[in-house]
Amino acid sequence: MPPTPDVTTPLDRGLLDDLQHQVAVFARRAEQTRLGGVGQVRNSMDRAAYLLLNRLDREGPMGVKALAAGMGIDSSTVTRQVAPLVDTGLVKRASHPEDGRAVVLELSPRGQARLDEVRSSRRQLMALLTEDWTEEERTLFCGLLTRFNTALSARHHTVAPASPQDVPEVPSS
Repeated sequence: MPPTPDVTTPLDRGLLDDLQHQVAVFARRAEQTRLGGVGQVRNSMDRAAYLLLNRLDREGPMGVKALAAGMGIDSSTVTRQVAPLVDTGLVKRASHPEDGRAVVLELSPRGQARLDEVRSSRRQLMALLTEDWTEEERTLFCGLLTRFNTALSARHHTVAPASPQDVPEVPSS
C-alpha cells in the first residue's frame, strides 16, 4: 500500500491552495446571498432559522437537547436561535407525548408554509446557477459537497478546542 501523501508537498500545495481559496469564496458568496433563492423571498430567512426549521421538518418534534446534538451546537445556542422562531409563530412548543413535564419543539403550520416557500425559492436558485450543468454534474457536485460537509462535521466533532496552554506564545519584539 502506498504511503499517505503529505498534504504539504509541492505537488499538492497549488491544488490545496486553490481549494481553500474556492471554499473561502464560496462561504463569502453564500453569506452575501444567503443562497436565499430568487424572487421576493430571496434573503428572507437566515441560515440558523433555515437549518432549525429544516431539521424539525425532516425529523419531527424534539427537545432542545436533541436538536442541539443533531446540529452539532450547544443547547444555549439552540434556545437563543429558536426564541424568535417561536415568537414569530414558525415553531411551537408542545408537551412531550410521553413526559408531559418536558417540552418539545415542532414546526407550526405557518413554519411549514414558510419553509416550503423558502425551499422552493432556493431550488429555483440552484436550478438557475446550474442550468448549464448536466444531471450527472449536479449529482457529482452534490455528492462531493455532501462528502466535504460530512468531513468538516467529523473534524469539528473530533478536534477539542484549544486551551490557553496549547497555544504557543508569540515572542514579543
